Amino acid sequence: MIENPDSLFKLISHGIYVIGVSDGIHQNAFTAAWVMQASFDPLLLALSINPQHYSYKLLQAGGICTVNVLGQHQQAIAEHFGRPGLRDKMAGFQWQISQTGAPILSESLAYFDCEVSHYADAGDHKIAICTVTDAAMLNLGLPLLYVQTGDMDGSSELYAK
Repeated sequence: MIENPDSLFKLISHGIYVIGVSDGIHQNAFTAAWVMQASFDPLLLALSINPQHYSYKLLQAGGICTVNVLGQHQQAIAEHFGRPGLRDKMAGFQWQISQTGAPILSESLAYFDCEVSHYADAGDHKIAICTVTDAAMLNLGLPLLYVQTGDMDGSSELYAK
């Protein structure tokens, strides 16, 4: 048994992102910390998503998403999009529409516009492997890191004890 897995896994460096999804009609967004570059050629990102969430259904139906990089000053945004069950999560924020049709969070540091290539099973999550079709810097700043968020997502309760 691993002691303190919640503390140890926070040492794996990764940022905090808002993932924008669309099925062509409906849009939603959620906070993700498990995003990584998976390939140089082609440019691929991998992101982890809970298949029980509404956003997963939109991602599957539309096959598109944006990965919006949050800045160090945007923890409140991460918390907002990490809350399940909000009626209209996207209200009160400025959005742009990407080339693929997925929502871009205008106040993020940067975005990656993606098309889902394929999925892989990963325990209680799915890994979406996404081809990057466009990307741009939107605002200056340093990225928000997962370790800086404390137990914002309540993940310490999810590790098998």
